[in-house]
Amino acid sequence: MKIHRINPTKRWSDITVFNGIAHFVEIADTDTKADIRGQVEQIFAQAEQSLAKINSDKSRILSTTIYLTDFANLAALNELWDAWFAEGTAPSRACVKAELANPDYLVEMTFVAAAGDGFAE
Repeated sequence: MKIHRINPTKRWSDITVFNGIAHFVEIADTDTKADIRGQVEQIFAQAEQSLAKINSDKSRILSTTIYLTDFANLAALNELWDAWFAEGTAPSRACVKAELANPDYLVEMTFVAAAGDGFAE
């Protein structure tokens, strides 16, 4: 089976799809000075764009790993998370405290999602 890489570079691909399952990572790279709410909103908007590239949507997210630099931001993240997903569509998730590559990043998320029907692998 073919591994499909979207926007591959030497260091990473924006999205990797294998056997109908997509993997991608989002960070708040538009405005790294935003507070946790602003960074989470950026990540969600970018995730929706990534999902659209594989004919999918947020209801098809299977799993998310969330890397937070400070658990003091967990309540705000959870509020936005709960509002982003329709009832009954939230994926499995893990949330860990981590030091991120850029000290301005407050959060990073990795997503695993089912690619949509008709996505060419």
